[in-house]
Amino acid sequence: MRVDVFTIFPSMFEVFLGYGVIGRAVGQGRLEVRVHDLRAGAGDPHRSVDDSPFGGGAGMVMMPEPLFNSVEQASPPRPLFLLGPAGRQFDQVVAQELVSGGGFSLLCGRYEGVDQRVRDHLVDGELSLGDFVLAGGEVGAMAVIEAVGRLIPGVLGNEMSAADESFSDGLLEYPHYTRPAEFRGWTVPEVLRSGDHGRVDRWRKAQSLARTVAMRPDLIDARGGLTDAEQELLEEFGLA
Repeated sequence: MRVDVFTIFPSMFEVFLGYGVIGRAVGQGRLEVRVHDLRAGAGDPHRSVDDSPFGGGAGMVMMPEPLFNSVEQASPPRPLFLLGPAGRQFDQVVAQELVSGGGFSLLCGRYEGVDQRVRDHLVDGELSLGDFVLAGGEVGAMAVIEAVGRLIPGVLGNEMSAADESFSDGLLEYPHYTRPAEFRGWTVPEVLRSGDHGRVDRWRKAQSLARTVAMRPDLIDARGGLTDAEQELLEEFGLA
């Protein structure tokens, strides 16, 4: 998979792309991330990318010319998304859509935003991390790359890891435990030490349901509520 990023701060991505799951994906050749400096598309000696807005107002606006030039010179994979608050909210569903497409690009805004002609004629859409404001799109771009990159086949090693985690089936993930079996008087649930894999699977599903009902009921509503079988599973483990 190839992902292109357009930013005025390309050095922000150097460390990010060298560590953890994404560093491994890049090292394995499963993920290629090309980072482009938007200032390279500027047409003046100062490499300006912003100017004051027509009509007045606070702050500066990213100009269309350097952004169009940078994208057109790079011929990046499409779709090209602007990171911004007006976009489709990025979630696991979007991540799964993007990983199935083979490649995409991200444009990181700064200042008060980008010239509207960039939205109208350059990008294919917008993505948002949520209803809050960041200084620029770089942090959002890193989040998108990590969420998508870890879904690339072979990156995680254990393919069940991605299929078994939060949001993969519209639920939060079940609790995890490891050694020691007892720590400061807190013990690992007996079912996880029983060796009964069928009961472990049912317990984990019940825990996912209970956790989602308690912490993210909106996700349950989005699934159309609990099924009769799910309600019975909660009752089996005393979680109803």
